[in-house]
Amino acid sequence: MNPHAASPRASDFPTSAEAWLARLRSPLRSPQDEEAFERWRAADPDHAAAFAEVEYLHRNAAQLADDPLLRAVARAARRDLARRPPARVQRTWWLAAGLAAAVLAAVGLTHLMRQDAPVERSYATGTGLPQALTLADGTEVRLDAQSSLVTRFGAHQREVIVRNGRAQFRVAHDTARPFVVLVDGNVIRDIGTTFQVSRRAEGVTVALLEGRVSVSRDTVGQAWTSELAPAQQLRIDTDGHAAAIAPLDLDQARSWTHGELSFDQRRLDDLLRSMNRYSTTQLRLGDPVLASLRVSGSFHAGDQDALAKALAQGWKLRVERTAANELTLLPAAGAR
Repeated sequence: MNPHAASPRASDFPTSAEAWLARLRSPLRSPQDEEAFERWRAADPDHAAAFAEVEYLHRNAAQLADDPLLRAVARAARRDLARRPPARVQRTWWLAAGLAAAVLAAVGLTHLMRQDAPVERSYATGTGLPQALTLADGTEVRLDAQSSLVTRFGAHQREVIVRNGRAQFRVAHDTARPFVVLVDGNVIRDIGTTFQVSRRAEGVTVALLEGRVSVSRDTVGQAWTSELAPAQQLRIDTDGHAAAIAPLDLDQARSWTHGELSFDQRRLDDLLRSMNRYSTTQLRLGDPVLASLRVSGSFHAGDQDALAKALAQGWKLRVERTAANELTLLPAAGAR
């Protein structure tokens, strides 16, 4: 090893999902590559979504192994590679990336032709109550406050990308077009069901209300599959590690879809973050000691005054209006 070798510069790393896939699958990849990839993926939710889509497309490429267009483009890429002059070993991954990009382009072109150009639509909600949506295939969606997703429906596939927040899907039956949800490198396959997907800063949660779903991941260093039964949930951290399948409180899981939020021994700071998504009036903590206070109860989403009153009565907190759209919670007088 050369002790004077320069560390890789930021410009040495890929900037697209396709190039990252090629680099991570190269035998020349290094720990620095994997660290840089994780930084790139965490920098923007769109990066994670794009990489999940490319991986999903790559996994399905085997179905097109005999496609004449794919074989022709791959042969042309190999001929072009053979005509190039030798390059330094540490740069050969770029050639592999070029070949992989050509193959992925061919797969993508064939994929689009076979699906008759899937139609893409975006949905998003702001502050306020959850919204009811009906997708083009008849699937019923409840989209939580401050949430967004993208649908890509074609002749043979229905794909949904959850970019942020939480959604409940009551999937319309269509055996000819599988229903797949992509979120942060995780793939949720519907098997005739009603389920919820939540994407938050701490990771992804999949909750099954009815039917069955398969949840899987096939990324660098992480490959697993879990199947959920009704009243079960699966939590996946930001590194892609899945926790053990856990029981799901169905009443609590359904409550947010009709504007009621149920909490069981929830930290007050976390509870306020949840409630603040539904109202322009924001509840703030005036003393950090209150953050770890545990609260249980059911509250109407968006009714900040009622929540503040309940906290004042049940947990002996003081409430002060510190701005036109702000209520601050403080310990009771003499409590500290």
